[in-house]
Amino acid sequence: MSAMNKKRTESTETLKKVLRFIGRYRILLVVSIVLAAASVLLQLYVPILFGNAIDQIIAEQKVNFSQMWRWLRQVLLVVLFSGAASWIMNLINNRIAYRTVQDIRAKAIRHIQKLSLSYLDSHSTGDIISRITADADILSDGLLLGFTQLFSGIVTIIGTLVFMFSRNVVITIMVIVLTPLSFFVAKFISSHSFQMFQRQSSARGQQTALIEEMIGNQKLVQAFGYQDKASERFARINEELRESSQQAVFYSSLTNPSTRFVNNVIYAGVALAGAFLIPGGALTVGGLSVMLAYANQYMKPFNDISSVITELQNALACAARIFALLEEKPESPDPSESLSDVKGSVEIDQVSFRYTPHRPLIENFNLKAEPGRRIALVGPTGCGKTTFINLLMRFYDVNSGTISVDGKPVDQISRHSLRSSYGMVLQDTWIKNGTVRENITIGKPDASEDEIIQAAKMSHSWEFIRRLPDRLDTVITEDSLSQGQKQLLCITRVMLCLPPMLILDEATSSIDTRTEMLIQEAFDRLMQGRTSFIVAHRLSTIRNADEILVMKDGSIIEQGTHDELMKKGGFYHTLYNSQFVNTAE
Repeated sequence: MSAMNKKRTESTETLKKVLRFIGRYRILLVVSIVLAAASVLLQLYVPILFGNAIDQIIAEQKVNFSQMWRWLRQVLLVVLFSGAASWIMNLINNRIAYRTVQDIRAKAIRHIQKLSLSYLDSHSTGDIISRITADADILSDGLLLGFTQLFSGIVTIIGTLVFMFSRNVVITIMVIVLTPLSFFVAKFISSHSFQMFQRQSSARGQQTALIEEMIGNQKLVQAFGYQDKASERFARINEELRESSQQAVFYSSLTNPSTRFVNNVIYAGVALAGAFLIPGGALTVGGLSVMLAYANQYMKPFNDISSVITELQNALACAARIFALLEEKPESPDPSESLSDVKGSVEIDQVSFRYTPHRPLIENFNLKAEPGRRIALVGPTGCGKTTFINLLMRFYDVNSGTISVDGKPVDQISRHSLRSSYGMVLQDTWIKNGTVRENITIGKPDASEDEIIQAAKMSHSWEFIRRLPDRLDTVITEDSLSQGQKQLLCITRVMLCLPPMLILDEATSSIDTRTEMLIQEAFDRLMQGRTSFIVAHRLSTIRNADEILVMKDGSIIEQGTHDELMKKGGFYHTLYNSQFVNTAE
């Protein structure tokens, strides 16, 4: 299949997908088509009425004014009815177009919630945002233009031909024979513009992604003097967007003047042919004015449709990007079985995992964590500690082996049930735009104020919360708190839920030493009787762990208590001593 045929097939498939969404509003669509037909037919009747009025001018000083005014009054009524039908049709078209795009956006957001983290990790946030916002906006504009002009244009072409045949067959056939020239010109140009609009849409997504990345990390950009490099990257993408946009718009803008040129030639031909027919009595002056009006109305939709096709090519290119997101394979189906009365026994049996097929990360991982035990994971950066946590929470599925909780394989348990059994505090914090109360009660929305305050006191976040203007009802954003305060709120969430199992991944990395010591005491109380997995770089914080797993290159190379590992004098001994040597220096 040639590249051109492939693009044409892609465009057709995308159109079918859009039509499936539009099909939900088929009743409104039918009403819109009926109103379009009514409006067009009434407009097409106007030239006949004008022609009849003109024919009342019989000769010099011979004008039948009473009949002329009767025809002109009918013109006024027909125009009013046609305008009302067109106005209602436009309202319906607006509703169909914007509701369709609303449905597509809603489905896209729901689908994103089901996508695996592997997809989200491999695609920039800005590009995904661009698909749901900018691309959807362009799709709605294209649909609106299509509904408004495409239906009316098709009905106009058919209706005009019927009226023209009723007036003069010879001129009508001449118009029909010459008109395909206009259509072929429009089709040739539009068929080449789809690929250009795809390039434009892709470049726009890259630009949005870069802007989102640079603005979101502006402190890092300035701290590392990356401004010039960022500007160079933006200039490069901006130039690509300018070039692709210019080519797409220039090429597509040739459609209208090209078809207008052909249509004007046809119009001149009708006038010339009609002028020769009048002396023989085959056509009246009023009849010629009617044919000229019809010839103009017949050709005008070809100009409009050519513009619509150009916009639809742009809209379909954007729709293709949205549907590419919608068609991404979601996470594997979620089982219906739930965990209940969780004891906290976790068993990992011969687990292997890799992000990419050719790069092994975790191989033949084995672990059995009895209920209530504290398991610490240590090792150099990139050894697989955080990946192990992702597998525990089933953010990723293992390539082989099994992970079980209370004897049940996690792939046979609903993700919500599994994840709600863990309390998780990460080094990377997440705060949503809302009140402090809303941020704390994410895992327990029905918590009472006393419970919230008690959890805040246990996590030592109450010290700064009570100083906020509205305390728990203070509205906060991602940037209104320090990194340490955000981490304290994340710890408070866990303190409020009191889950049967805990995951602490550098949970106190952004907190001052004094507060960290107090929180460690709170964690010690919280971990009593709860299976806990602790990831820490500061090895002094995990000395009291029941078992320490030393990881390297995705495998457990040492295992035991702190004292046991120190006696072995192996890799853990080297890691532990190196931290204190560096501290002393």
